[in-house]
Amino acid sequence: MIRQLSIFAENKKGAMNRITQILADAGVNMNTLVTNDSAEFGIIRMLVTDTPLAAAHLQEKGYLCHTDWVVAAEIGDECGSLNRLLETLNRGNVNLDYLYVTYSTLSRQPVAILRTPDIMEVEAFLSGKGYRMLEKLD
Repeated sequence: MIRQLSIFAENKKGAMNRITQILADAGVNMNTLVTNDSAEFGIIRMLVTDTPLAAAHLQEKGYLCHTDWVVAAEIGDECGSLNRLLETLNRGNVNLDYLYVTYSTLSRQPVAILRTPDIMEVEAFLSGKGYRMLEKLD
């Protein structure tokens, strides 16, 4: 499992720049970043080198942050690898809240980041199906 940081930010010009500046000043490196927006607010999900430190610095600047655990499954870099993972999860009756794909600088392979209500069970299930689970991306 990997700890993920979610930041709730106003959907305004310069918002991402302010967040990345806070993290840069704190010496926190971002491995992965994905954003979802609405008219007024966005959720920025990221995997960083030091989640507690990043959250502390952002909260100090007034940002609402949440940390949670996600499953990181290496999926391989060939056509259909994500589909095979999703078929495996479907056959296992696994419910996903969301997923996104990133890249591991260690293995040089794509990694599916999965948020599910049953993190530990899903990680064990995928390990049993031959998927390599990651605890960090770099």
